[in-house]
Amino acid sequence: MARRRWEKGSSMERRYVQCDRDKCTGCMICQFICSAGKEGNFNLEKSRISVVQTGPSTVTAIACQFCRNHPCIKACPRDALSADAATHTLKLDKARCAGCGWCIEACPFGAMTLDDSTKSVTACDLCTNHAQPRCIEVCPRNALSLYISRRGR
Repeated sequence: MARRRWEKGSSMERRYVQCDRDKCTGCMICQFICSAGKEGNFNLEKSRISVVQTGPSTVTAIACQFCRNHPCIKACPRDALSADAATHTLKLDKARCAGCGWCIEACPFGAMTLDDSTKSVTACDLCTNHAQPRCIEVCPRNALSLYISRRGR
């Protein structure tokens, strides 16, 4: 059976950036391109993807995986987070976000961060204004890819 192509509005599929630990060198180019694209400057603290060391000589990149049960959304006491119906990415209502960090604590992947300058949270949005996430496009080792998970599996 042919895999159905992801389309906006599809409730069948969930997409997220995944990292092949065997290919990732920890160069952080993904973090730099993310912060440059989202914030207009090279600031690792403002990146929506993080390179982390998982072992003595192992690194990986972590970004929001858009959980089906949305623990971050459920944890928010001010209803500042929601899931976009078309893309399944997180949407933040900055006016409602108090920067309490409950969503960050609830994230099982450590993929959300607090922007100290705005006192609101940030998470990957899959670069919805591009054909694919910029981090995937620039990874020199092709360690990053777009994982597509079918609902119900």
